[in-house]
Amino acid sequence: MNDGIEEPKRRDNFSAEELEGGWVSWNIKDPSRFNAFIEPLSVRIEPDTPDGRPCARVRMIPERKHSNLGDNVHGAVSLALVDIALFAASHQFGSLNAGHSVTLDLSTQFVGAGQLGEPLDAVVELVRETGRLVFLRGLVVQGEGDSHIVLTFAGTIRKASK
Repeated sequence: MNDGIEEPKRRDNFSAEELEGGWVSWNIKDPSRFNAFIEPLSVRIEPDTPDGRPCARVRMIPERKHSNLGDNVHGAVSLALVDIALFAASHQFGSLNAGHSVTLDLSTQFVGAGQLGEPLDAVVELVRETGRLVFLRGLVVQGEGDSHIVLTFAGTIRKASK
């Protein structure tokens, strides 16, 4: 597993503590930054897809502060999880290893309501990687065997210049 520690911004700004079950923490060291609002986060490599593409899972536990007025996970929290998961997963794949990369696009389709107090996982697949771009897709899921789909997504990261 590549935990991205060789990348200076990752090492300086994020934790990388090994946790149980193959999970690695993905928490920002500066609690005044936006990411801290949905932490704690953790990431782990999952088995490759049937066609051999890398896959990772990024997890948060939604609390009341992450809720909307319907007592479900607020859509903005789900979107933030996805955006952060694109980077956390890409680091695990070894696709990002220098400087500041940026999200170029992110497409989502909300499918169901996220429940509070239950792990909310962004399962991210690497679709393709080029010299400057990383194409990813996945699902945000909850429940036993990922039985409840909250949203689907596809996103593109532009790698930092060297």
